Amino acid sequence: MKFNFYRVMFLGVAALAVSSCDQLKELSYSTTPNPLEMHGDSVAISVTVNIPPKGIKKKVSVEITPALGDTKLTTWKIQGEKATGNGQSITFKPGGTATFTETVAYNASMEAADLTLTGKVFKGTKEKSKEALPVTKLADATIITPMLVQPTFKMLTETATIPRSFEKTATAEVNYLKGKSDVRAAEMKDKDVTDLVAWIQSAQLNPKIKINGIDIKGYASPDGEETFNNNLSGTRSKAARKAFMDLMKKNNLMMYSDSSSYVTAGLGEDFEGFKVELERSAAIPQADKDLFLRVLTMSNDPKQREKDLVALGKGFTQLEKEVFPKIRRAVIVVNYTEQGLSDEELRAKASTSPSEMTADELIFTASTLVKDLNEQGKIYDAAALAYPTDVRALNNAGAVAYMQGNVSKAKMNLEKALNVKDNSKSKNNLAGVAMSQGDRATAKKMLSQVKDKSAETSYNNAIISILEGKYSTAISSCGSEASFNKALASVLNGNLDEASKTLAASKDKESADGYYLKAIIAARSNAGVDAVVSNLKSAISKDKKYKEKASKDREFIKFMNDGSFTAAVN
Repeated sequence: MKFNFYRVMFLGVAALAVSSCDQLKELSYSTTPNPLEMHGDSVAISVTVNIPPKGIKKKVSVEITPALGDTKLTTWKIQGEKATGNGQSITFKPGGTATFTETVAYNASMEAADLTLTGKVFKGTKEKSKEALPVTKLADATIITPMLVQPTFKMLTETATIPRSFEKTATAEVNYLKGKSDVRAAEMKDKDVTDLVAWIQSAQLNPKIKINGIDIKGYASPDGEETFNNNLSGTRSKAARKAFMDLMKKNNLMMYSDSSSYVTAGLGEDFEGFKVELERSAAIPQADKDLFLRVLTMSNDPKQREKDLVALGKGFTQLEKEVFPKIRRAVIVVNYTEQGLSDEELRAKASTSPSEMTADELIFTASTLVKDLNEQGKIYDAAALAYPTDVRALNNAGAVAYMQGNVSKAKMNLEKALNVKDNSKSKNNLAGVAMSQGDRATAKKMLSQVKDKSAETSYNNAIISILEGKYSTAISSCGSEASFNKALASVLNGNLDEASKTLAASKDKESADGYYLKAIIAARSNAGVDAVVSNLKSAISKDKKYKEKASKDREFIKFMNDGSFTAAVN
């Protein structure tokens, strides 16, 4: 493991003079690392016991009991070359070393504790109590810098798009007598025409409406000669244009009183219109309707279809009465663009009457137009209430609740979203909920189920990697974005220069967390007590909790007797 000067073996040698040292001479101890360090929720300890030449009699055994704070570790045993037992054997004349390693689960009592030992000495099976090893300090404990990780997960939310303008039409029809193209005065007084004129008048006053042009499409019924009908449909469209232009002028709508605003088209015989009107007729029996349609589809030759229809028209007077008159027409089509709600109108409506909005409108407004987290939460809550099966609304309501610190509400909404539909965003967000509840195992499991990988999910995995002691993995998972956690992982991975650069580019560079990490970097890089104290003072000024933490943080063990350090943390 590489952890700057803490990753270099630090030999804390404790010389022990044993009174009446008949059976056991002076022992010394080397502990790596010193201070001890917590990584991946555990503390790894390596202690080498140094036995001088002729330091242990051949039939002597020693039981060493180490303790880390209040936690007793496994008993270590060494013995002379002729002693029986399962301890590490030391030859009498040359002496030697015995190394013991152990990994113990970290608990909070170990943060400001010492690694100590006591021991019993035996000759054969008889304990030599006068030669017992006294309580001896082996190392300081414990650096717990990985626990500085910022555990807040990044949330994944859904967005929505909405059309900001709509292409629409308004229409009216002018009907003609058989074979005729002149516009009868009564036609221009029909309700659909007068309604269209009134709509055009109101559109002039509506800033959200822009009229783009007017199409007039002429049609003929399919009961005459095809060439004649084609010409007739074109004549009808032009006649309707002239009549409508006159109507525009009469109503002082002068911008539509000349032909430049119009596009005319003669579309010939209207077979599709024939089918529609035939189906609408209540006077013609269904059997006759089916017969007419069969006759229409029997031939692809327009002339033959025309002859058949003429024959049917003569045989079935209902066609002439119910169907043909309605398709001898010109359709006036006003094409216009209508602007939707403005940003301001969307925000206002989301605040006052969200139930009148679509799910897309609510999600778009909250995700795109609103920056305040509380306002976003209100809109997403309204969307989730109005659309209880919309995964996006439920997920976003849960994500915002998490960011607001309301974990129970976040969990409720996110679980609802996941019940509606299995999705990666809600799983990522539920992992954050689990993490905030101290359930790292569930958080890790949920993240492993996220199919759609993202920078946010990778960052969240980096948090877990730091806590598991996988610092290189954490650095990679943090991606290119500079963040406190990436800087922390670099410190723990022994790359102090990279950590400083990352922290300087992050949003936390002037936060309490940021200044505290700078103090650790200064201590590890031997920048001196002034640099350490300066950063600690900045951290403490922003968050008082760092005063107590620094006073016992083994990152600063070599400064704890320095007056400027103690003045800053006490």
